[in-house]
Amino acid sequence: MQADPRRRTLLLSAAATAGLSVLPARLLSAQELVEPSRLDVPYVPTPQEVVDRMLAMGKVGKNDVLYDLGCGDGRIVVTAAKVHAARGTGIDLNPVRIAEAKENAKKAGVTDRTTFKVGDLFEADISPATVVTLYLLPTINVKLRPRLWQQLKVGTRVVSHAFDMGPEWPPEKKDEVEGRTIYQWTITQANKRAVKA
Repeated sequence: MQADPRRRTLLLSAAATAGLSVLPARLLSAQELVEPSRLDVPYVPTPQEVVDRMLAMGKVGKNDVLYDLGCGDGRIVVTAAKVHAARGTGIDLNPVRIAEAKENAKKAGVTDRTTFKVGDLFEADISPATVVTLYLLPTINVKLRPRLWQQLKVGTRVVSHAFDMGPEWPPEKKDEVEGRTIYQWTITQANKRAVKA
């Protein structure tokens, strides 16, 4: 069976981004891509019912641009595109996850509305987002908070699975799905002023 050349390009690109030597003689599988030795946040998939509630709390619709920071296998971005007709971008440090996310978008038929990038969320330009989703850790959320306030437009919704943003930014809404907590905020002018102070 001949390998799909688009899949081969995707995997070779992810491998090159990860600093792997690329052997043209055979196709690298997603399992063969080397994961970074140290990740700030472990990969734990968000259950689909939590994904659905996060997108509902973020009021994701067809005119939205969703950014999922630490996107894992891309399920939030793929669901936003497939179910809500939104456009989405997923960013993750792990090239294995990005390869999976691209494959999942292809299987769902939403490659025209989704983008996945290997990258550091603390260096990424997230300013186009109208909705940002997160499933990180409390320390990462707090560290990321000023960047959200600085880069995101007033009115952008932020939704986090499991962890809040610290006492300096209490959530506007909080919900639970099967024992899992979801938090939601909206970027305000006060947030923008706070980051400049």
